[in-house]
Amino acid sequence: MKYFKFNIFDRYIWRQVFSSMLIGVIVLTGVMVLGNVFKEMERLLGDTSSLPLSAVLKFISFVIPYSLIFTIPWAMLTGILLVFGRMSADNEMTALRMTGRSMPRICAPVFVLAILMSVVCYFVNVDLAPFCKNSIKRLFFDLTLNRPEMLFQPGKVVGKFPGYNIYTGARDDKKLRNVEIFETDGGFNHRYTRAMRAEVEITPGVTDFVLRLHNAHIETPKGSEVKNMDVLNDLQSINLAESAITFPLSKLKEKTERISPSMKDTDILWREVRSGIDSSTKLPADKKLISASLTEANMRYSFSLACITFAFVGIPLGITAQRRETSIGFALSLIVAASYIIFITYADSIKEKPGLFPHLLMWVPNVIFLTVGGVLFYRLSKK
Repeated sequence: MKYFKFNIFDRYIWRQVFSSMLIGVIVLTGVMVLGNVFKEMERLLGDTSSLPLSAVLKFISFVIPYSLIFTIPWAMLTGILLVFGRMSADNEMTALRMTGRSMPRICAPVFVLAILMSVVCYFVNVDLAPFCKNSIKRLFFDLTLNRPEMLFQPGKVVGKFPGYNIYTGARDDKKLRNVEIFETDGGFNHRYTRAMRAEVEITPGVTDFVLRLHNAHIETPKGSEVKNMDVLNDLQSINLAESAITFPLSKLKEKTERISPSMKDTDILWREVRSGIDSSTKLPADKKLISASLTEANMRYSFSLACITFAFVGIPLGITAQRRETSIGFALSLIVAASYIIFITYADSIKEKPGLFPHLLMWVPNVIFLTVGGVLFYRLSKK
């Protein structure tokens, strides 16, 4: 057991890799997540300028843990490449080898760290990420329920309500101006409403809200056939001093509650695979849904091993590069991580095609990179 006891050299390598990895997680999270968080909030929630600070912080608190799926393995790879590249350039690796230590013994603290980070990634992938994605979706509906006026963005078209496309020229809290509403049926517009002013009215305890229109101009087809309608001859129009349309937040809630496999708990995914029953509808699931659930579950387990995989690849690449420049290590990490993600993304894109075995393809990047990394590490150990 004395052979595996951490000594001063082990602690030195551990601190170097861990500190580089920690900085990488912070930087990558800031660049990849926080830079786009308000853009994503605007896409989901509409106007973000009037959101309470607590809602913004809560949204960020859900997005950051989900981003750790990608940032931890990538930061781990970057840290290994930078540290071992610098140690190789400074001949520290040569000095360690001259003490009689083998390459596996020198790299032991890195592999221990990689195993610990894989355990963390397992928790993030299997438990934390699905919870955060569900929480973001619930946050979207809760904010919309309390403040539906946020959906109406000035100068943009809102299409979140089934059967409606709504354009708003300007908005001041619950008061809207220059509102245009297109009601669709089967992909065809069957009613057009334009109002100079409108107000969003909320009734406590009622899920739906009312959009009260003032000075409304309404155009509808004369007959029931709208597919071959002549715009000049088949339209009838009326002007109303006041009109009201009830918008179904209840339908928006039903749409929100329909979750994708990535938002389901891992236990639920396996239950769907074993039973063949859709957990949302309680009806028999088709082969596409079962394949999607099986692929999602395998992706979570496969992605959890990324830190170990990147450790095997990163160590020989870092030593072989023999460069001190940060840009070289970051470029190598970007190439390796991008190659790894391409496999995962492709398998995820065909998750509803059981004939292509997407759940098995999720393990291909680990098999390939572990094999390549193992061969490179073996050759490096024999030098």
